[in-house]
Amino acid sequence: MTLLGGHFSISRGLDSALYEAKAYGCTTCQIFTKNAATWRERQLTPDRINAFGKARTDTGIDRIASHASYLINLASPDESKHARSIHALENELIRAGMLDIPYVVLHPGAHMGEGEETGVQRIIDCLNRIFRKTADVAPTLLLETTSGQGSGIGHRFEQLAGILSGVDEQRRIGICMDSCHIFAAGYDIRTEAAYGSMMHRFDTVIGLDRLHLIHLNDSKKPFASRIDRHSHIGKGQIGLAGFRCFMTDSRLAEVPKIIETPKEQGLDWDRVNLDLLRRLADKN
Repeated sequence: MTLLGGHFSISRGLDSALYEAKAYGCTTCQIFTKNAATWRERQLTPDRINAFGKARTDTGIDRIASHASYLINLASPDESKHARSIHALENELIRAGMLDIPYVVLHPGAHMGEGEETGVQRIIDCLNRIFRKTADVAPTLLLETTSGQGSGIGHRFEQLAGILSGVDEQRRIGICMDSCHIFAAGYDIRTEAAYGSMMHRFDTVIGLDRLHLIHLNDSKKPFASRIDRHSHIGKGQIGLAGFRCFMTDSRLAEVPKIIETPKEQGLDWDRVNLDLLRRLADKN
């Protein structure tokens, strides 16, 4: 069974996202547990927790990821935003734990001109502090590969490896790979040979055992542009060959794959993209 899904809205309730995922034939999914564009926190009531648990049982979807707020920046030199980021990530991990969500995805952060080394160390210090304060929380935190836009950290595998190596609680941290982001960052995946080279590099620098989730998105912008703009599968600069590699790589059979492609009017693009990836998985 292919672990394939999408990111679904919680506008009608956390549980509704799972039922929507099931309607698309998904076997995994990603959600926000709160409004990702605000610092305001969501309080989980017993009714909401129970409804989500029932939906997980009803749908059979339990390989779920929550995506942390885009506002979080653990590398921020601004003391106020730094403190708010730590608080927000702690709460995200706690919420995911209450909902039995196994993965929390996080953009590592941006150093805002302070330099990569300083930013990486600030992220490490934050993660160790957060893990100490949430010692009884189960979800694994996944650092997402980034495009290298602005002062963002995480666009080179070596940066992510450096963060991982500094974290005390190794069992609590891993990686989420985003196809659009790595392509924009300069890792070519347009051919089978290029994909193989990228995966070898990832395995050498980080290790495939640290890869727990994959975001499958095509890229609107050219190779090595360092600009993060998602496109529909096969409609961007990556092309279908790269996605066929992701879908047929036996080493990734147990790694959930999530689309974060644009939500646009007209066609049901989630269904189009998911169906296309399923067809690619069948062509060995």
